[in-house]
Amino acid sequence: MTLYSCCLILLLFTWNTAAYGPNQRAQKKGDIILGGLFPIHFGVAAKDQDLKSRPESVECIRYNFRGFRWLQAMIFAIEEINSSPTLLPNMTLGYRIFDTCNTVSKALEATLSFVAQNKIDSLNLDEFCNCSEHIPSTIAVVGATGSGISTAVANLLGLFYIPQVSYASSSRLLSNKNQFKSFLRTIPNDEHQATAMADIIEYFRWNWVGTIAADDDYGRPGIEKFREEAEERDICIDFSELISQYSDEEEIQQVVEVIQNSTARVIVVFSSGPDLEPLIKEIVRRNITGKIWLASEAWASSSLIAMPEFFRVIGSTIGFALKAGQIPGFREFLQKVHPKKSTNNGFAKEFWEETFNCYLPDGSKNSPASTSFHKGHEEGLGAGNGTSAFRPPCTGDENITSVETPYMDYTHLRISYNVYLAVYSIAHALQDIYTCTPGKGLFTNGSCADIKKVEAWQVLKHLRHLNFTNNMGEQVDFDEFGDLVGNYSIINWHLSPEDGSVVFEEVGHYNVYAKKGERLFINENKILWGGFSKEVPFSNCSRDCLPGTRKGIIEGEPTCCFECVDCPDGEYSDETDASACDKCPEDYWSNENHTSCIPKQIEFLAWTEPFGIALTLFAVLGIFLTSFVLGVFTKFRNTPIVKATNRELSYLLLFSLLCCFSSSLFFIGEPQNWTCRLRQPAFGISFVLCISCILVKTNRVLLVFEAKIPTSLHRKWWGLNLQFLLVFLCTFVQIVICVIWLYTAPPSSYRNHELEDEIIFITCHEGSLMALGFLIGYTCLLAAICFFFAFKSRKLPENFNEAKFITFSMLIFFIVWISFIPAYASTYGKFVSAVEVIAILAASFGLLACIFFNKVYIILFKPSRNTIEEVRCSTAAHAFKVAARATLRRSNVSRKRSNSLGGSTGSTPSSSISSKSNHEDPFPLPASAERQRQQQRGCKQKVSFGSGTVTLSLSFEEPQKNAMANRNAKRRNSLEAQNSDDSLMRHRALLPLQ
Repeated sequence: MTLYSCCLILLLFTWNTAAYGPNQRAQKKGDIILGGLFPIHFGVAAKDQDLKSRPESVECIRYNFRGFRWLQAMIFAIEEINSSPTLLPNMTLGYRIFDTCNTVSKALEATLSFVAQNKIDSLNLDEFCNCSEHIPSTIAVVGATGSGISTAVANLLGLFYIPQVSYASSSRLLSNKNQFKSFLRTIPNDEHQATAMADIIEYFRWNWVGTIAADDDYGRPGIEKFREEAEERDICIDFSELISQYSDEEEIQQVVEVIQNSTARVIVVFSSGPDLEPLIKEIVRRNITGKIWLASEAWASSSLIAMPEFFRVIGSTIGFALKAGQIPGFREFLQKVHPKKSTNNGFAKEFWEETFNCYLPDGSKNSPASTSFHKGHEEGLGAGNGTSAFRPPCTGDENITSVETPYMDYTHLRISYNVYLAVYSIAHALQDIYTCTPGKGLFTNGSCADIKKVEAWQVLKHLRHLNFTNNMGEQVDFDEFGDLVGNYSIINWHLSPEDGSVVFEEVGHYNVYAKKGERLFINENKILWGGFSKEVPFSNCSRDCLPGTRKGIIEGEPTCCFECVDCPDGEYSDETDASACDKCPEDYWSNENHTSCIPKQIEFLAWTEPFGIALTLFAVLGIFLTSFVLGVFTKFRNTPIVKATNRELSYLLLFSLLCCFSSSLFFIGEPQNWTCRLRQPAFGISFVLCISCILVKTNRVLLVFEAKIPTSLHRKWWGLNLQFLLVFLCTFVQIVICVIWLYTAPPSSYRNHELEDEIIFITCHEGSLMALGFLIGYTCLLAAICFFFAFKSRKLPENFNEAKFITFSMLIFFIVWISFIPAYASTYGKFVSAVEVIAILAASFGLLACIFFNKVYIILFKPSRNTIEEVRCSTAAHAFKVAARATLRRSNVSRKRSNSLGGSTGSTPSSSISSKSNHEDPFPLPASAERQRQQQRGCKQKVSFGSGTVTLSLSFEEPQKNAMANRNAKRRNSLEAQNSDDSLMRHRALLPLQ
């Protein structure tokens, strides 16, 4: 049974070897064998297997010069290691390299040969089988290229823990160590590349793109990661299509239709060159230009796409390329390739034929490989340079440097360097095994692996812990996901002016190690759009929203399709395409264009504005007029008019009016905390002081005139000290109100932003409206009491008749302050202060004019009325009027009583006071003398009432100078009635107060 198994496995292995043949592999013996998988061809020929006969191996077509160069990089690295005295001394590395033809099937076919050989060695059949040509197990595999192919290979190799180090598979799915246990790579995964693509789109301010991805494990995960990054950056995707090199023509046509009809000019492509080639050919056929292609590293420098005949369509390509490395001596090694010299490289023959468009007539054309090649060429399936049905024979002396092919393009070694690095990574892992010290190893109890019997899983263990410095001085170590973190170069396709070929100009780089926002660098001066333009193309769904506007969402459209909406007042945007308008700071407002914020207009009742100037002038006028009146009263302080008005209280009253006019000035100018706390108390105390003086004056005169017999008690009660005490007490109540107000809720300066958006009103916050109400209410209460006494005193003698004018002044005061309340409540801003200033000035002018202007007029323009005689005459007249009215009332009462008793006719007023109609003066004086006497020394008054008129004639001559006049006066006053005694006594009592 064991022998049978051995024969069966050998049979399988022999079949597998025959399928590839000697010309289908590159192979060299060694102590340790490394496997290799490279795309020497771009694909396989489509062939219908009808299974009428044994299925043949699928034929590979379209030669890949770059793939052969990558294979050469592996051979060069192995030979360099074998010749190194320090790296794996006394050990020889061999290789077995197969062509994947860029397909999963061919790659798995090659992988099976690696696995089969390892299984033969694990069976330990040497004692049963004499295998002289025995090849050691493959302990590691370098490859493959495409992510989809590497995924399939990794699943198979992972079953046997054979390490796989890829040089070009960048799919982020391969970082999953639970699924791909033995996979490592020397290329960064696509996660960074997708982020870099989104960063480039954001850098150029594009937001409307299309995406195309290969329908494999490379394209799908890569474009999915790009969508995630695009969503974070508000980049919208207009269309998303999947492609494959095996897509039928109808599918390609549909994708091209989508591209042609799309308004997106930027197209992001995650694909390999072979998968993208059919689509590009159709786009070139339709001549669809004006698109910007953002290329992943798998096709950014692909020789299949970067062709001059395609440049007019894809000339605006910006792509990613891996960081180029340096391989000393590699150029010379590439030039040494020759079919006769490269005996271990079965691919050299086909390379030579494809390079020089000939065939080698060494009899090899009868071989399966040669036969199949020529058959494919005759059928038009070959990708060679020849255009005829048959190629001329090769001489073998052709010069490899005389032909321009991608094979000799060693200026930017990217994938080739990754292959070189992958081989050295495996070599250094073997070196760690070779130099391992027992007790310090990575295996159980610190044991080490035997380099002569090393197994694949042991190499994988050391690869996971690898750390070495490459030939460029860089540290190489795989992370926990088996990845190497690297940077990208950003390239732009240019058309060479020399030979018209496509060249890749490096225009920037992407550093994955840098901070976010600092990773991308692009030199825009080096970029040519479409091969000639420097202007960045536009690829947005909507035009940019200018500063001062924001993007507004259009219902049913992607977020990148928007309308521009003006920023509302108080908000601004200072950048293009603002998503939202920013709110201005509290003290700022948006300018007219809403592009910035400007300081809000500050408003208060300023000294310099016309309204403030007018109010100030009126306040100054009031101060001047009050000062003038005070000056007049001071100068004429000994005149009867001034004395009769209680000059001390008048002085205090004028001082309070000065304070009233002055307090209005505190309401003008920028409110400060101290002015806010001073102005209302100053106004309230000033007015209370003023009204208190008026109240005391009015009440004093009224009480004196209404007292039946003024006595010394009245004089004492209404003495000057008590008057001032009453004024102080009335004012003290207001002072207490103000102190309580300032202590509990002091007013303060307040910047009001709520009344108008563009204006800051600097006003005084009163702290407590209730306190303000108490202040004004108390003032109005005193004014009401004053009005009552003034109205009651309206019939006093003319010289004492301030009450009439005080009544008018109090009416004005009430009208002003009653009007003030609704005006104060309905206004805002600086007009609140203006209303209060107007109220203060109006009330103050009313008091000043009504109380003092009449007296000033008499003092200055009617001095004849400012005499003691005039004052006494008016006082006596008032006394007699009161007596006459009293007598009349008693007479009327007596008459009514007599009539009720049936008596005689009642007495008339002439019975007590002489009537001018019934009696003449018994001692008449000459008319001229009488007129002169009345003008100089006395007065004559007529008292009219019910039944007649009484004429009173009084003289106030001094006794020692006017004895004769006194005798005449006694005759003229002989008719005084007894019932007038009370009034005369009141007159005499009042005279000393004058």
